[in-house]
Amino acid sequence: MAWEILSPILIVAWALGIIALERIHPYDRGQKLFREGFFLDFFWYTLIQSYILGLVISLLIRWLDQRTGLSRLGLVSGWPIPLQLAFFWVTHDFYIYWFHRLQHKNRFLWRIHEAHHSGHDVDWLSGSRSHALEILINQSIEYAPIVLLGAHPDVALMKGVLDATWGMYIHSNIDVRSGWLQYFLNGPEMHRWHHSRIYRGTGFNFATKIAVWDWLFGTAHLPRPEKPVGYGLGDGETFPTGYFAQHVHSFRSFPVKESDETMVGDSHVA
Repeated sequence: MAWEILSPILIVAWALGIIALERIHPYDRGQKLFREGFFLDFFWYTLIQSYILGLVISLLIRWLDQRTGLSRLGLVSGWPIPLQLAFFWVTHDFYIYWFHRLQHKNRFLWRIHEAHHSGHDVDWLSGSRSHALEILINQSIEYAPIVLLGAHPDVALMKGVLDATWGMYIHSNIDVRSGWLQYFLNGPEMHRWHHSRIYRGTGFNFATKIAVWDWLFGTAHLPRPEKPVGYGLGDGETFPTGYFAQHVHSFRSFPVKESDETMVGDSHVA
């Protein structure tokens, strides 16, 4: 079966499986399937934004290729497809770890990331809530090398399936006990702490797929048996609930302290 057909089937099947496991074996009991913000995350972010940005990013990469002609060099075309996929999977994951850390440290980048942390529930759909500019930056950097280096067309589709399914998994409300695997592959055990209101400094657990980065660079946080007391941007902070309002909100002015120094991350960068 062609990957153009197989990829959406795999993503939908995975989503249904995750939803079922959240009902059967939840981490946070009592969390609703149709929780606050469900329509926002599913309709606006998952369906509308993903479709439109997919077209925009595709056009951008095509334009880059026409201007540079890099794909004709076929720099990775001779590699086996599994090796191509592994190469782009690891290199992009390494990039996204450091960019993610920077988003939590830099007040300007935090503004296009805070929407992702605004939800009060963490579940299979939470990962879809990301500012359009954040997606435009990260997915352009993710998929442009796949095209420009001459990878097989299926690699981009395979990578898309991995991104979608892993994103649902690490945000899922499933009571997972992965043991020693959590030192290598990221999962909901660590990522739910990344979304918690309890944080230190500029946060922790920035890895998406490869947990090694957090353990290697000192940003891992996995207390046991303690549980997060809640999720979101923190006590006393309000955030718009509408799609367009959330995007406009990211361009608000920075508050100024009496010392005339701007606040980093708008008082919460985690």
